Amino acid sequence: MKIGAYLKDNVYKFFVFFACYGINLLIFFAFKVERSVIFSSTLLYVVCFFLLLLIPYVRKKKFYTNLLSNIASLDKAYLVLETLNKPEFYEGELLYQALYEINKSMNENVRAMEEALKDFKEYIEMWIHEVKIPLSTLVLMSNNHKKQFDKRTKLQLKRLENYVDQVLYYARCENAEKDYFIKEVDLSQVIKNVGLKNMDEMLENKIDYIVEEVQYKVLTDSKWLEFLLGQIINNSIKYKRDVNHSYIKISVQEQDNKITLIIEDNGMGIKESDLKQVFDKSFTGENGRNVRSSTGMGLFIAKNMCEKLGHKIEIESVFQQYTRVFITFSKNKYYDVLK
Repeated sequence: MKIGAYLKDNVYKFFVFFACYGINLLIFFAFKVERSVIFSSTLLYVVCFFLLLLIPYVRKKKFYTNLLSNIASLDKAYLVLETLNKPEFYEGELLYQALYEINKSMNENVRAMEEALKDFKEYIEMWIHEVKIPLSTLVLMSNNHKKQFDKRTKLQLKRLENYVDQVLYYARCENAEKDYFIKEVDLSQVIKNVGLKNMDEMLENKIDYIVEEVQYKVLTDSKWLEFLLGQIINNSIKYKRDVNHSYIKISVQEQDNKITLIIEDNGMGIKESDLKQVFDKSFTGENGRNVRSSTGMGLFIAKNMCEKLGHKIEIESVFQQYTRVFITFSKNKYYDVLK
């Protein structure tokens, strides 16, 4: 609270003071009051006026300075009321009460929205589980009756299954800690499962699935990691480049007590200007203009999953050459078994 702004806001008081004192002087002169009395009276008027002006300033300054400082320092500014003491001046009490009512109303609305969102997510999850039953049946039928289902139909079923899984994991991502179980997982088995799940689509697109030495164990949730890798593999298939030999290569590096899984492809690559935004929600970039099925959600969900699981995900790419995705698993002593 700045003194200059405060005085400017109270400038009318100066006009009132000078007007009243001017009238008082006229009365003094009319009654021929001695100059010493006029001087003493003037001094008393001025002192009283500035005391009446500055005392409220001092009382208000602490409250408003604290209010503005707390708002600036809080990540969630709407919680500022919890950091304030109830002011001892009337205007401050009115403001405090107004903030209380606003905060109460906002909390009630947020609670109602959270309940509505929770109900909607529960419905989405229930619907997905219901729709997965006939979808899984169709996939099973396509595998058992290959003559009745051509490759294009099977691929569309696979894509549909992937999009349904994507919706399910996205709905669960916010409260992922309730759905995952961290334990030591065989990385080679996860990679094998992802390869088998995407085998038909890779064969259809003539993409070699190259797996180097990956006999490592990491701390993660196998189900979530499989889905995460599936999103990256699907991107590699989706953004395949028209070359003689297309591949998706998976390898592992171990360094400084960290294990890094590397997924590399020689597809379209990503323009340098797009690299900083590839993990943003719904961002498709330059490649999204050329591939109609781009949603911009795969890497966004992958990034969120890695953050929830405590992994680090990075990406490097050269446009029209290659793309490499790095997923780093740190060894966390929290999970060590004490002997």
